[in-house]
This record gives sequence, C-alpha cells and structure tokens, in this order.
Amino acid sequence: MERDAVTGIGRITLNNPERRNCYDPAMRAQMAELLDELAADDAIKVVLLRGEGGVFSTGADMANAYSWYGAGGNGSNGSNGSRRPSQRRRLTVDRRSFGFYHEFMGYPKATVAEVRGFALGGGLELALMADIAVVGRGTVLGMPATRFLGPALGSLHVFFHRLGPVLARRLLLTGDTVTAASLEHLGVFTEVVDDDHVAARAAWFAQKVAKMPADGIVIAKEAFRLVEQLQAYQGEEVASYLLHAFGTNLQFEPEEFNFVKVRAEHGTKRAFELRDAHFDVPEPD
Repeated sequence: MERDAVTGIGRITLNNPERRNCYDPAMRAQMAELLDELAADDAIKVVLLRGEGGVFSTGADMANAYSWYGAGGNGSNGSNGSRRPSQRRRLTVDRRSFGFYHEFMGYPKATVAEVRGFALGGGLELALMADIAVVGRGTVLGMPATRFLGPALGSLHVFFHRLGPVLARRLLLTGDTVTAASLEHLGVFTEVVDDDHVAARAAWFAQKVAKMPADGIVIAKEAFRLVEQLQAYQGEEVASYLLHAFGTNLQFEPEEFNFVKVRAEHGTKRAFELRDAHFDVPEPD
C-alpha cells in the first residue's frame, strides 16, 4: 500500500505475480485492513487498485480453495472421505468472506481499478465493483469457478446489474472466458484501452476524481450506494453468501465433472487439463 497526501491518491497493489495475483483468505484480509486504513485517512480521496506484473487478479487461490471452510472442508464429493463442512459452518464462513466484497462496494472513497492480463473470479468482481475501471483490450475476463461449483455463485446481483442479464447468464452457465475487447461496445467498464495504456489512463482518472472535494466524494458514494441498493442490490448482502454456501455443497452425478475428486486423483495440473477437455464443445462449422 502506498499513499500520497498531496494528490489524495492511495494505491493498493496485489503482489502475488508468480500466481497471477490470486489471493487466499489471509491475503484478502490484509487487503481489507489496508482499505480500512485508507478509508480512515482524511487526506486520501481515491484508492487505485492494481496487480503486480501486468496482471490484475485471477481471484481465489485454487491451491487452497477447498480448505475454504477450514478443517474437514475438502469441498464436494472429495475422495479422501473427509466429512463435509456443515451448512451452518458454510454460512458462517461465507457471511464473513462476502463481507469483504460488500464493504468494497460501499467503500467511502472513490475506487479506480487498473485491470490488465486477467480478471477472473474475485478479480472480475473487484473490477466490476470499482467506481471506475480501466481495462486493457487483451484482458481475459470470466468466472471459471462455475466449472467447479456450478453457476450458483455469490454476487449474482453484481453480475446481473453490471454485466447485464444476457452476458451474466452466458458467463455463469458456460464458464467461458472472454476478452475485454469483445465487450467494449457494451460499456461494461469505464474505458477499454490498449493494454500498454491502462496504467496511464487509470492514473489519469484517479487524478481527475481527486480534484473533487473530499466530503463531496464521500456523500456521493453514500448516495450511489443507496440508489444501487434500492434499484439493483436489494437482498444482495444475504443472497451472496447464502448462494455460495449452498452452491459449494453440490452432489455430482457420475458423468459430471467433479474437480475436487479429479484433483485428488490426478493432481492440480492434470485436473485443469481434464476440466478444459470436459467443457470443450467444438463450435459447429
């Protein structure tokens, strides 16, 4: 985290480039602490969120995704016989986890996302939740976790409101990834620009917003939050963690792809290869 009291701009960088800036619960908690610190700093008006190494974020770290619920939480139909986490534990953990995203959506300072490389899963959610998002045309976007857990993830209100119901259904029901260039005409993000222009344009937007009066930004952010809650996000706070908790408790039929089981039998790398092969449906000529 960096801050500049003169310009009024704070910067938080996701710094896990060897894993494409995916994040685990501890890293997400650290990010929340830094956001809280900047929120309490009266000299800061804008927070710019970026990723190290030319990649924004690939979301949750799949290396420990299946210990999400702690001891005994190996996910759905794991092959090692571990007891499934109870529904009460799922709800408790997910309520706490999704609280991070709720706080980011209602963050009192203006947020700018500098998005390049990949914005997948939670990375895409952060990009969609930011007040201003500058995205490189080559950036890969999507929710590939639906190929592990099915399409009933959290944050459905965000996907439907920011992406629109048609695109949201496509990404969630197929697990497809798309480039930002293919969405440019939809106006999903503030700007979609050439990849090598993203950093400069995001910094420019941060500087422009920081010219606004600090109290005006905070009041506007609360007003934006109120309007969105009334128009688009009614029930989102409960629905997000509720749907995720239930969605992680799937039963898989024998012919359905069960990533947890395949991963336990073949390892992570091979599991991803088999996942992609399973979901690959050639387009007709």
